[in-house]
Amino acid sequence: MASSPVSLMILILIVSVLCVAECKYMVYNTSQGVVPGKLNVHMVPHSHDDVGWLKTIDQYYVGSNNSLQGACIQNVLDSLIPALLADKSRKFIYAEMAFFQRWWRDQSEAMQNVVRTLVSSGQLEMINGGMCMHDEAATHYIDMIDQTTLGHRFIKEEFNVTPRIGWQIDPFGHSAVQAYLLGAEVGFDSLFFARIDYQDRAKRKGDKSLEVIWRGSKSFGSSAQIFSGTFPENYEPPSTFYFEVNDDSPIVQDNVDLFDYNVQERVNDFVAAALSQANITRSNHIMWTMGTDFKYQYAHTWFRNMDKLIHYVNQDGRVNALYSTPSLYTDAKYALNESWPLKTDDYFPYADRVNAYWTGYFTSRPALKGYVRMMSGYYLAARQLEFFRGRITGRTTDSLADALAIVQHHDAVTGTEKQHVANDYAKRLSIGYKEAEEVVAASLGCMTQSSPSSECKNPVPKFTQCPLLNISYCPPTEIDLSLGKKLVVVVYNSLGWTRTDVVRIPVINENITVQDSAGKVIVSQLLPIVNATLAVRKYYASAYTGESPSVSLKYWLAFEAVVPPLGFSTYTISSGKISGKQTSYASDGSQNETIEIGPGNLKLIYSGNEGKLIQYVNNRNLVKVSLEQSYSYYAGVDFDSDQATGAYIFRPNGTSFPIQSEKTQLTVLRGPLFDEVHQRFSSWIYQITRVYKEKEHVEVEFTVGPIPIVDGVGKEVVAQITTMLQNNKTFYTDSNGRDFLERIRDYRADWNLQVNQPVAGNYYPINLGIYMKDKTTELSILVDRSVGGSSIVDGQVEIMLHRRLIYDDGRGVDEALNETVCVLDKCTGLTVQGKYFIRFDPLGEGSKWRRSFGQEIYSPFVLAFSEQDDNWTNFQVSSFYGMDPSYTLPHNVAIITLQELEDGSVLLRFAHLYEVGEDKDFSVLATVELKRVFSRKKIIKVREMSLSANQEREEMERKRLVWKVEGLDGKEDNVLRGRPVDPVKLLVELAPMEIRTFVINFN
Repeated sequence: MASSPVSLMILILIVSVLCVAECKYMVYNTSQGVVPGKLNVHMVPHSHDDVGWLKTIDQYYVGSNNSLQGACIQNVLDSLIPALLADKSRKFIYAEMAFFQRWWRDQSEAMQNVVRTLVSSGQLEMINGGMCMHDEAATHYIDMIDQTTLGHRFIKEEFNVTPRIGWQIDPFGHSAVQAYLLGAEVGFDSLFFARIDYQDRAKRKGDKSLEVIWRGSKSFGSSAQIFSGTFPENYEPPSTFYFEVNDDSPIVQDNVDLFDYNVQERVNDFVAAALSQANITRSNHIMWTMGTDFKYQYAHTWFRNMDKLIHYVNQDGRVNALYSTPSLYTDAKYALNESWPLKTDDYFPYADRVNAYWTGYFTSRPALKGYVRMMSGYYLAARQLEFFRGRITGRTTDSLADALAIVQHHDAVTGTEKQHVANDYAKRLSIGYKEAEEVVAASLGCMTQSSPSSECKNPVPKFTQCPLLNISYCPPTEIDLSLGKKLVVVVYNSLGWTRTDVVRIPVINENITVQDSAGKVIVSQLLPIVNATLAVRKYYASAYTGESPSVSLKYWLAFEAVVPPLGFSTYTISSGKISGKQTSYASDGSQNETIEIGPGNLKLIYSGNEGKLIQYVNNRNLVKVSLEQSYSYYAGVDFDSDQATGAYIFRPNGTSFPIQSEKTQLTVLRGPLFDEVHQRFSSWIYQITRVYKEKEHVEVEFTVGPIPIVDGVGKEVVAQITTMLQNNKTFYTDSNGRDFLERIRDYRADWNLQVNQPVAGNYYPINLGIYMKDKTTELSILVDRSVGGSSIVDGQVEIMLHRRLIYDDGRGVDEALNETVCVLDKCTGLTVQGKYFIRFDPLGEGSKWRRSFGQEIYSPFVLAFSEQDDNWTNFQVSSFYGMDPSYTLPHNVAIITLQELEDGSVLLRFAHLYEVGEDKDFSVLATVELKRVFSRKKIIKVREMSLSANQEREEMERKRLVWKVEGLDGKEDNVLRGRPVDPVKLLVELAPMEIRTFVINFN
């Protein structure tokens, strides 16, 4: 029969009494708390458990594939619980809920109750609390919120606690959004991390500013500040205090009858290390992070030695040692009532030593980054459709939620994992997508046959979707319509305002027509599919599906869809005469005239004899600028240098090398909806540039790869946009798709930068876009996934699109970033296809496009297809309005979460899209009418929650610690926030950059 925890404690007590006279059993005094007037060393036991890196998440959990790394999370958690039960003074913190949730589900009810007791007593503290420790450079703020919410709600449900501390100890640089949004706005009292630039760290050690008050938001100022601490070196213990079974630090040997007795030596080492850290830390409290990657697999070895250290160090009396947590450490710092240095902006880019800027991972594995972003937007829409139909047990979006949460990990979406682990992340996303796809199809099936309020179990018609549309592979649309068949396309808009956009799908027939839901023929456009597209389609469809496409594809069909907010419209494609005319034109480089592109206000001018873009003209706002667009590559430094370029590190061997030849043949396709320019820059770079009649930006679709490395040189490919703008070294990049931060080339606000990498050291992460401006004009570039970018010379912006390298950079992954794709026995380097978007505006007017079109990039239309015959094409519901048909959200507000929870309540988030002072029209208070958003339902209760929805907002604000900042004399910013929601009027106010989270109950 298994012993209970109480029996175990009684047995220990009996043994300790018997041993007083008969043996040398030692009871260590570990109960010491904070001692005023002494240097207090807060020893924080922890294990940093990567949710995938060298091994997959499941391999790490069960402890398999140990030839790569000896790590087993089951062992960590299994050995931890009895170690904590052995001494109530012992403490431990745990961060990664993806692992803890796996372990928790395997435990008996009795063990779960024991763990609940440890959590409620504070011995075991859930810290950070997301499913993973997400990255802060390559992640979008919506994904960061979602994965944190998933973990926090699990903790709340199982333990009824809310994590207090942000613990981002391993991400490679730190974002402003992490500080104010995923820190202060989720209710954290402090935020701790390890990785900041080595020059910044040295300066902060010198002036004791490793711990600061971080105000990451210009809009929120002090109302969203957070106490933040950088560790002196890393998130590990001082150098000789590692106590895993196989670690080589000296243990504390305190048995005088045995050789190697070393108590005083170990105490002296402890005191010396403590005093050294105290010399660079303000106040008489320092934190020791007692653990590192995948430690405590045999927890007793750590706690045995820490017990001894606490006992003997406190007997020595020079310093005070105690078991602690970051929460207790934060409380001790707060109790001092001192003022702290102020930090604004962020901690990018990060270099850990000379010539070692961790800016390559901003782009590493661009296909995975694109897949993550695509799935993120799809998940947002799928949850909305799940809500409209009603959540059904057994068929939910939960699997996609889990997969997206895990891939936000700082060795996942970053592209810094081994290849087999990247494959595992992609596989999980694919499985999650397939389940969510069923939810979307069933929801649309129900919504097209009846009103959302009526019950629907077996929807008709059946809808299919096209996840491989990016490689021009879409079997539902590749049907022969000349035989009398019709194709119905349902177009869903997940945005909160009416949207007009062009839909493009591959077809095989030439004579086809498109009708809207009223039966009216609408303008459409047919374009030939070029050989470059067909080659990608054939190779990658074979790689994904295991067989080559059987249909001979010929055309792209394009038509303009107008879709209501949170709603859908239907379009029918059938045999008939195309309603729009198109012409084509090819230049072989011999013409001297210029070529004008664009059917609307926006015109692009190309040189006829060189085939190059030379000018951008907007006839509406009268912007006329010189513009060049080109491709180059950086040659990576090899392993013979002190630092090679790799998955993490960007270390170019000098300046970039142009790829474009002197003359580029271009092909122009003109039509009523848009014009296209096709250019081949090299044998492995193909580009399509589109200018739409009804839009005033340039869409650039690139196909890059396979990058050649037969010359033994790794290459990092960039697109460069060159203008005459005088931006004076200054440009702006987004923080996780949210705030824009000013960047100045070769400059850091917090220290005097010693420039050793003039390119890599000026790269920043981009999730939404990058822009620059001069006295009259703004240039904005938006992206469809996370990339790295910069302005290396005035007037020019560059973004890195793809990387293929042949050496490892020595940061632990031990594998070159050389992605390949294999079909049968043939393997080639990865080809990446994606888009970026270019627009010029008069000074001060660019933010409207960046914010509104940025939402459209993140949330593209969701397309679903149903093949019909002549007898039945009319749905009972051919268009759907999720809100009051006469209502739309304000154009400065986005709905970023609409999700039915398991208990039937609804999680709802609105986000204001503009910063304070960003736009004269839209940087203002906005109001959302909940009654009109949910016009079909009766709201009976609205609770405003913290960002991660694990506590009520009012409670979170009541507990918030108010820190003092040096030099500000207690002055608070006059910050604008939306007022509480009136339970009768149900109006939600949003101030600039405000995100408000609600849980709503309906009748």
